Amino acid sequence: MSIELKTKFGQIDISNDVIATVAGGAAVDCYGIVGMASKKQLKDGITEILRRENFTKGVIVRQESDEVHIDMFIIVSYGTKISEVAHNVQSKVKYTLDKTVGLAADSVNIFVQGVRVTNP
Repeated sequence: MSIELKTKFGQIDISNDVIATVAGGAAVDCYGIVGMASKKQLKDGITEILRRENFTKGVIVRQESDEVHIDMFIIVSYGTKISEVAHNVQSKVKYTLDKTVGLAADSVNIFVQGVRVTNP
């Protein structure tokens, strides 16, 4: 599937994989994020940290009529305030998608899949 944007110059189709990769890249740059987790945690078993090329496994992009909704599955760092980290991820993903792709996400839903201790 893809997101369709209509501009004064014509129509633009953006793949969900592109949106997921941009959103995942923006999320892992935030302070307090260890990495992205798989959205199929029950199937995959132990929560694993996804690499950059697999961000699409941790992000769901949904289009309902004219609205775009993004669900993100993340792993946070131990000792950080989870609500602040989630809010920062939401803000950064919305900003990055708007500036990079020109897409205004109506909602960015954060699902914390785990907490990990990171090495200093």
